[in-house]
Amino acid sequence: MTDTKTVGSVTYQNAGKEYFEKRGLKRHARVWSLWALGVGAVISGHFSGWNFGIGAGGWGGLFIAAIIIAVMYLGLIFSLAEMSPALPHTGGAYSFARSAMGPWGGFITGLAESIEYIMTPAVIVFFIGSYVTGILEAIGFETAKNFQPLWWIGCYVLFVALNYWGVSLSFKVSVVVTLLALAVLAVFWVSAIPYADFSRWALNIAVGPDGALVELPEGNGEFLPKGWMGVLAALPFAVWLFLAIEELPLAAEESVDPKKDMPKGLIFGLFTLIFSALMIMFLNASIGGLEEGRMHGSFSLATSAEPLLDGFRVIYGDDIALTLALLAIIGLIASFHTIIFAFGRQIYSLSRAGYYPAAMSLTHGVRKTPHIALFTGAGIGLAVILAVWFALGAEKGGAKIGATLLNMAVFGAMISYAFQGVSFILLRKKFPNIERPYRSPLGVPGASLTVLIALVTLYYQLQDPLYREGVYAALAWYVAGIIYFALIGRHKLVLSPEEEFAITGGQHGHPEKEGYGTTKV
Repeated sequence: MTDTKTVGSVTYQNAGKEYFEKRGLKRHARVWSLWALGVGAVISGHFSGWNFGIGAGGWGGLFIAAIIIAVMYLGLIFSLAEMSPALPHTGGAYSFARSAMGPWGGFITGLAESIEYIMTPAVIVFFIGSYVTGILEAIGFETAKNFQPLWWIGCYVLFVALNYWGVSLSFKVSVVVTLLALAVLAVFWVSAIPYADFSRWALNIAVGPDGALVELPEGNGEFLPKGWMGVLAALPFAVWLFLAIEELPLAAEESVDPKKDMPKGLIFGLFTLIFSALMIMFLNASIGGLEEGRMHGSFSLATSAEPLLDGFRVIYGDDIALTLALLAIIGLIASFHTIIFAFGRQIYSLSRAGYYPAAMSLTHGVRKTPHIALFTGAGIGLAVILAVWFALGAEKGGAKIGATLLNMAVFGAMISYAFQGVSFILLRKKFPNIERPYRSPLGVPGASLTVLIALVTLYYQLQDPLYREGVYAALAWYVAGIIYFALIGRHKLVLSPEEEFAITGGQHGHPEKEGYGTTKV
């Protein structure tokens, strides 16, 4: 570092060439790599997690909630498709908010996104453990549930190592596992169609006198058993059908042509997910049969940690279903792998700019991967899931562990989405003349809808007493981060590409034009 400069309430340190050489990235991704990164990040939500929304609002409540959330994501994705090629920095949401709202806006947005991306793999690895446990218990390993933490640790070690090895390998793995995950879903959709009886199985829920859900043996229940309040309560769970596709801008400095490829990857990815979400919601809940005395359909899915495996069991029986369940884990792996990529880049970008300790943004001398950021995010995520596991217990926790972690991730996401929508609106006003290779057809109204729906979803997260603890834990994390920035971080900022772009009104700090140590492979 050479000298310092105070701008408003923050202090910048001018970093020399050597600083950025130690934090270089490699360009590799093209449009289909970006599509796979976005779809792969989300696809695990079509294997597990979405179904908890049935317990909140019944199948109909979740379905309408999913439509509302899809509208939110349409506004968000089209906004990102405009902002990302205009501000093609690894910082993504932090970068947009920094230019639109200053250092404090950039930090609070980036911190929210850190919570989302660190907690999302923790949710996914819980579901991986649940699927593996279900398989092992079916073949007679009765104590398999007690060994779930070993699966979590093993998954983190393996996939952090893959992301550490190099960006080329990361994207190749993303493409392969994403295509395999979609293939598994397609097998399920085709297999389930002959067994589907929507009224009989998807609507087999009613509300008892005490307000709890009860099973209707003959089905044909109300479309909205909990009314419109059930729709609102299901919003946080419907998010799981789309959450994390917004990670694509984090690959901007590793994209060969972000101007053309980033909008295509974002838009193609979202419409792929909308189609898949409709298929899995309808078909997974519309099949049923007796399973150890318990009926399938919506009532069973509402508390299942492995809904796709339950569906395969109904169609094929336990033996073949176990084989297919092994393939179903691929979907969870696809998201786990790609979101590890996301938190590595997200922590890297905030660290490179000094918001987080600078050591976190160091990249490997040869591989050019942000290994310290990867290790940091994985360590925090694993620590949180283990803490929740030991607090709730293997026997008593069950689906509540997954839903608690899910709500922590959604909490961070909703704050981030709201600020990204606001950033889009402000950037249209503050930076009207920067080059915009793509312009959102939804414009300011689309971004405004994103903000509104995100805030409503956040509010209804706080209304569910079962999962409120997870939201409060995420809030405590958020407050601690803000205190750190107020006392320490704001005095250690660095003129990274994102910061230079913001300070100069887009005249400097463009990664494609100025390099910052980025190379092509």
